[in-house]
Amino acid sequence: MNYQISGKERRNAADLWTYALRVLAILGWSLFVCAIIVSYYAAPDVDYGILRYHHIEIRKVWLTPLTGYLYIVLLLSALSSYFCLIIDNYRSRRKNDGKYFNILLLLVITIAWVSFILVQL
Repeated sequence: MNYQISGKERRNAADLWTYALRVLAILGWSLFVCAIIVSYYAAPDVDYGILRYHHIEIRKVWLTPLTGYLYIVLLLSALSSYFCLIIDNYRSRRKNDGKYFNILLLLVITIAWVSFILVQL
């Protein structure tokens, strides 16, 4: 049953939940970019053949202090995307509302990344 009388949009402007959704989405992706930067410095060095040939010492382990920060940043990114999905589930009721697949993708990638780091350590 379609109870909509006219084809007009009745919403006048975005409300507080929509702004919160946008802020959480931007915060989650910003934290993800920060996690990429922290991971670059925390991860072990790549063992190239030229480095072995010239006997240049490389680091083969993760840096523990930076890995702790990496877990915190990834956790905050995952929580931000999770709360964003909760708000979206609460807020959107229409078929033409946005689905926010990018937030779901962020949550899945963040969980997979944390799992990968836990296996590597």
